[in-house]
Amino acid sequence: MTSESTNRNDHEAMNDSHGHHHHSPEVTGKNERAVLIGFLLTFGFMIAEVIGGLLAGSLALIADAGHMLTDAAALALAWAAFRFGRRTSDAKRTFGYMRFEVLAGFVNAVTLIGLVAWIAYEAVQRFIDPHPVLAGPMFAVAVLGLVVNGAVFFMLNTGDTEHVNIKGALLHVLGDLLGSVAAIVAAIVIYFTNWTPIDPILSVLLSALILRSAWALLKNSLHILMEGTPPDIEIDALKRHLIETVPDVADVRHVHVWSITSGKSAATLEITLGENADAPTISDRVKAALAKTYGIRHATVEIDWGNTPATCEISAPPTGHDHGHVH
Repeated sequence: MTSESTNRNDHEAMNDSHGHHHHSPEVTGKNERAVLIGFLLTFGFMIAEVIGGLLAGSLALIADAGHMLTDAAALALAWAAFRFGRRTSDAKRTFGYMRFEVLAGFVNAVTLIGLVAWIAYEAVQRFIDPHPVLAGPMFAVAVLGLVVNGAVFFMLNTGDTEHVNIKGALLHVLGDLLGSVAAIVAAIVIYFTNWTPIDPILSVLLSALILRSAWALLKNSLHILMEGTPPDIEIDALKRHLIETVPDVADVRHVHVWSITSGKSAATLEITLGENADAPTISDRVKAALAKTYGIRHATVEIDWGNTPATCEISAPPTGHDHGHVH
């Protein structure tokens, strides 16, 4: 079987197969447009919130404005990731720029953690040296922020919410929504009781929620960058599945599975054939099984001819080659 026909058959098998366990998000114009509109709304209101927070003397507003600044940067980075992600592969970057999206998610998480540390520091300073807070302006800006963040959250939900960049952006905006609610509550309490410590207290509570989401995003993006096995794939189970469901596969070894980017897995593995195996078609059949059951659309299958029974040697490569390698 020629390399060209093998690649063609593999491509057809991938198109005909549907992953049952995986969802592969795509870089679409809808995702890109949602992120761009979200960036414009977030950045525009961030400026207004900084001014309002300074005038009102509210840490909750200033903290939320700082969060919105990182949101704006994260959304801009996510938009750039979508743009770069559409670029085709070349000799230097054989997978293209898809991994850039994971880098964007990693930067999102790091900036969120940094923001939490800053808010905590500012809150301590406010407890040590309380500042007066103007409840009226604080309430007005917080309500407006709630409306804007709600609009951005709605826009992002029109995209693919399973995509690592859309998910990261949603976490940012969700933090902003909670920040606006916290600022509204703080403004009401200060207006009726004049108890200003509520402002830094709610800021710290908000930071705890942001930290939890940021940590999950950091672990996910770092796992992909470290080329860890996708969390819903268990290597031993994958080996057993191929041996049990693909005829002619006697053994599976040296399995490596990783994510190129969110929802796009790749794999390399070595197989040993059983007796009377249909060797010319085995690679395509293994790839089709990986695509159908595990959603792995990019696989490299190597045949260990050294451990193949003599009855299969007629399908082996020409003398002088130890392995059959089909990609």
